[in-house]
Amino acid sequence: MIFGRRERENWRSRLRVWMMPRRNYARSFRYYWKRMLRIKATPHAIAAGVAAGAFASFTPFMGLHFILAFVLAWLLAGNMIAAALGTAVGNPLTFPAIWAATHGAGTAILGMAEAGASPKPVNVGSLLHNGEILAIWDPILKPMLIGGVPLGLLVAAFLYVLTRVAVTAFQSRRSMHFESHRRAAGENPEFEA
Repeated sequence: MIFGRRERENWRSRLRVWMMPRRNYARSFRYYWKRMLRIKATPHAIAAGVAAGAFASFTPFMGLHFILAFVLAWLLAGNMIAAALGTAVGNPLTFPAIWAATHGAGTAILGMAEAGASPKPVNVGSLLHNGEILAIWDPILKPMLIGGVPLGLLVAAFLYVLTRVAVTAFQSRRSMHFESHRRAAGENPEFEA
């Protein structure tokens, strides 16, 4: 392979680069943003895919975000690649804030947080160690799911509008650029036989 590595990276170095990019996070964000803009699809399909991926990131079902994003993108006639890129909203840097916000919103919606009372702490490690996975449903997963729906819808709607406007502008600017280059090269589509 011409541009391949001489020595394949091991899993530790790939994990380190995924957690802390070699350059910086802004460059990685720009790379994925440009990649999303260049997808060959309608602005609605790309924006719906990104919105589906962002919404899936607000659910507490770790490991199922891609599947949920693909299902939602399929239902919304969105692009699957854009849905996969949209799940990047939930990443190791943003997950603590997302989890705290969804749990706080869920406990407020369910009325679990009484005025002035602190919630009873839950030892998740011992519950999971003892195989009591269903025991974390009421104190943790249920509030996160209930709170994740409105917060996920807000973020998804915001990203839908932002992405649709950006993709529409990018695609129109790109088509004008290609049209001007075609005219400059002497190709005129109006006079072709």
